[in-house]
Amino acid sequence: MIVRRARPLLGTLVEVGVVVARADDAAALVVAAFAAIEEVHACLSRFDAASDIARFNALSEGEAIATVSHDTRVVLAAASVLHAQSGGLFDISLGSAHDGWRLDGPRLVKLDARTRLDLGGIGKGHAVDRGVDALRERGCAAGWVNAGGDLRAFGAIDVPVVLRDERAGGVRAVATLREGAFATSRFGAGARSRLAGRARASHVSVAAATALIADALTKVVALSGDPHHALLARHGATAVVHADETEGLAA
Repeated sequence: MIVRRARPLLGTLVEVGVVVARADDAAALVVAAFAAIEEVHACLSRFDAASDIARFNALSEGEAIATVSHDTRVVLAAASVLHAQSGGLFDISLGSAHDGWRLDGPRLVKLDARTRLDLGGIGKGHAVDRGVDALRERGCAAGWVNAGGDLRAFGAIDVPVVLRDERAGGVRAVATLREGAFATSRFGAGARSRLAGRARASHVSVAAATALIADALTKVVALSGDPHHALLARHGATAVVHADETEGLAA
């Protein structure tokens, strides 16, 4: 049987779905998945003054956080690689001064007072991946985590990919997902993204192996306007630039 539970997290509604033999088997799995997602949020949210990212943004030049979390290190390392691979299109400093930070083991150093980091373009994808990891580590054979625009499925289950249609109302099924991730982001007028107004494509979806990569590559495609950007093939991903006004994954 399939058990689904949802909770407001990451600035959206996060749904965890699991395939179990008995309903009672789902409780511990769902709790573990939400706990993992909450851990990521606590580390990466720039709106939480206690997070690694908010504390970094408050530092003066030359200061450092002695120990940042494993999740923070994973996402910062991935962001640095993607920045280099994309020729600077993917930029968690949003142009403030990308070279103004350095990871030195568990230590995060601020090299430039102007640098402000924002992991909104990649952190939600990592949170989804961590939720999936938590389910698998506890023996869940199949399921999914859906955090608004970021979805990842695993095991022998086909999860519908359904987009909200903000123009006509309702939802529209566009695909099914098995063993992979799908991210969709909107960058047009009225979008919450900080890239709104700068993007050359206003609504982008990317399918990839992990939600972190799918999430990040929507920004590369949006800023380049190229659904065949070379970075997609490098990460085994595919992209679609939508011509309509559908917006976001429906939970």
